Amino acid sequence: MELDGRVVVVTGGTRGVGAGIARAFLRAGARVIVCARRPPDDAVTDGGREAAFIPLDLRKPAEVCAFFADVRERYGRLDVLVNNAGGTPYRLLGEGDAERHARVVELNLTAPLTVSLAAYELLRASRGSVLMIGSVSGTRPSPGTAAYGAAKAGLENLARSMAVEWSPEVRVNTLVLGMVRTELSHLHYGDEDGIAAVGATVPLGRLAEPADVGEAAVFLSSDRAAYVSGASLLVHGGGERPAFLDAATVNKES
Repeated sequence: MELDGRVVVVTGGTRGVGAGIARAFLRAGARVIVCARRPPDDAVTDGGREAAFIPLDLRKPAEVCAFFADVRERYGRLDVLVNNAGGTPYRLLGEGDAERHARVVELNLTAPLTVSLAAYELLRASRGSVLMIGSVSGTRPSPGTAAYGAAKAGLENLARSMAVEWSPEVRVNTLVLGMVRTELSHLHYGDEDGIAAVGATVPLGRLAEPADVGEAAVFLSSDRAAYVSGASLLVHGGGERPAFLDAATVNKES
């Protein structure tokens, strides 16, 4: 299999996008470790193979270092780190103080930096790769999730700088995600009608599935992408139709 025997860590890999990424790596033959603060209700599995779970609070640097020491002890190597953990509630800037918004930045930007630094020596030894899970929120206005968008913009820039500093031993890339259907989609898009309506705004006609993200993650982590580093791969179904096309009073389709 494509990644047979490789060791992969997926942060926040117990549900949603992270679980989809973990399952894709399992299908590709990798040994997968997922981490989160709490264990999943059900193990992350695919095709009879199961991801190992190790608890971890990414915002505690000492725990992060101990986690990778544990990975070294158990597996002897690390080939791929996927910095997937993150997220934010909907909160307008004026509805929270700076400290509350800073916690969003801590989870979505500072924590991936902390994790990457802790994993560096293992990745360098294997000539492995880091994959950041970014967002289109980092490339466009993000009202209601402004701190999240700012963090994702910083994450993409961090990945590009890291790719230069850590080359040629470690490749670093970013998956820039659009809207993905997960068990939490209703919090952002509403009921099934809302989810379908939002999906219809995407050129490909639907939200991404976690498996779509997982397949792209496997590609960027595999030897097929051996010359790809410092790149940002858009996984957004074609993006968004420009609003002015619908607002204009000319050039309408009949």
